[in-house]
Amino acid sequence: MSDPVTGSAAAAVRFDEAHRRRPDPWSVTTRWYEIRKRAVTLAALPDERYGRALELGCSIGVLAAELAGRCDELLAVDLSAEAVARAEARLSTLASVTVRQHDVADGVPEGPFDLVVVSEMAYYLDPAVLERAVDGLGRALAPGGTVLACHWLVDEPDFAQRAVAVHAALDAGLGRRRIVHHEEADFVLDVWSDDPRSVAERTGLR
Repeated sequence: MSDPVTGSAAAAVRFDEAHRRRPDPWSVTTRWYEIRKRAVTLAALPDERYGRALELGCSIGVLAAELAGRCDELLAVDLSAEAVARAEARLSTLASVTVRQHDVADGVPEGPFDLVVVSEMAYYLDPAVLERAVDGLGRALAPGGTVLACHWLVDEPDFAQRAVAVHAALDAGLGRRRIVHHEEADFVLDVWSDDPRSVAERTGLR
């Protein structure tokens, strides 16, 4: 297992280089797969609106821009300084959004949060770092809070672990009920909450 500090430093360099080479390294603004996945992500959130939210691994801020419309406040963080600079530029007109460089290996930002989104980043974390992060997420959640995680299922050389292991760790460590599970050939998406009600129950339909 790699040392968390060394691992984070190496990852920061790698992601900084990726963002310097291309303004949109994973084509999240143009690729239909990414556009559709964001739509699925937003549709999976059980509440129409949230108070304070946290996005881990915001990259250039494309998902954050859409999450901002569902939250009173959003803290979007990323390990890469280059990514943070691009996200700040994209989100500069949204007063409710704060963008910050942050290393999850140093802990989860201070809550409480009504919503935490972990998208396409947790498989870069060593298992021990992920375990600490999951514990931190559990403590940072407000009562009734929601955690959404979405990850690419195809193994990549720079992943520290597989998406299925990440979601298993979240399921075991959050201490919340999984209320949404969506899996395709390409990605898996789960939502956990200590509010077990369905969307219909939350909105008074039953």
